Amino acid sequence: MDKLIEYLKVVFLGIVEGITEWLPISSTGHMLLVDEFIRLGADEAFKEVFFYVIQLGAIMAVVLIFWKKMIPFQFQDKGSSIIKKETLSMWMKVVVACIPGAVVTILFDDFIEARLHTPIVIAIALIFYGIAFIGIEIWNKHRKPTVESISDITYKLALIIGLFQVLSIIPGTSRSGATIIGALVIGVSRVAATEFTFFLAVPVMFGMSALKLVKFGLSFTTQEWLMLGVGMLVAFGVSILVIKFLMSYIKKHDFKVFGVYRIILGVAVLVYFAFTAQV
Repeated sequence: MDKLIEYLKVVFLGIVEGITEWLPISSTGHMLLVDEFIRLGADEAFKEVFFYVIQLGAIMAVVLIFWKKMIPFQFQDKGSSIIKKETLSMWMKVVVACIPGAVVTILFDDFIEARLHTPIVIAIALIFYGIAFIGIEIWNKHRKPTVESISDITYKLALIIGLFQVLSIIPGTSRSGATIIGALVIGVSRVAATEFTFFLAVPVMFGMSALKLVKFGLSFTTQEWLMLGVGMLVAFGVSILVIKFLMSYIKKHDFKVFGVYRIILGVAVLVYFAFTAQV
């Protein structure tokens, strides 16, 4: 019975990951907050790895949905292939956008995890960037995007978006949220900003998962391997649904609703922990 309960927790966490990884509401923040109430029966070292590695399931959903846009090769009838220069150029821009985040993560990841992975920091980040989303969307109401497609994103714009992504090292910020905010500020359309966020997520999340696995090692127990597998599988399935929903949603709506959600959740977290601290 205890093992069944633990796997139900894993399934729930996989659902949370699949939903929050792609919506700009902070997957890491939600995972840490959920763990405050639904404690996974594992040591802290494994949980740290678990929260990152199940993101691989979410990433595989992106790869599956955007496979034709992501693969830089076009295969011919006779088995030969040609390089799609536009796609290859896009991946080069993704590499440029990844550089700032990679440098900051390598230098400060341990410090951030030790000092800032707290409910209060998460709540403040949720509220701050929730306000930012609402403010930017109001500001953008009468602005026409200067970049309608990800193919129009230049190397300079990619680097600027990558600098904004650095903000996501603070838990509660949201990697996709920081990237989208940065893209919107510099004139990228919502659809292009979201698609570029998906592309950027592939190397970033693979890299973060690999970093955590290297730190932890691969000495998992059988149950731990199963927990990782179940978490990734659930995150994969839920991510497919969420990605399709988001791409459809932003064609007709803006991101203000996610800003409102972030503010409400952030305030609720502050009130809850303020109350529990007094009890």
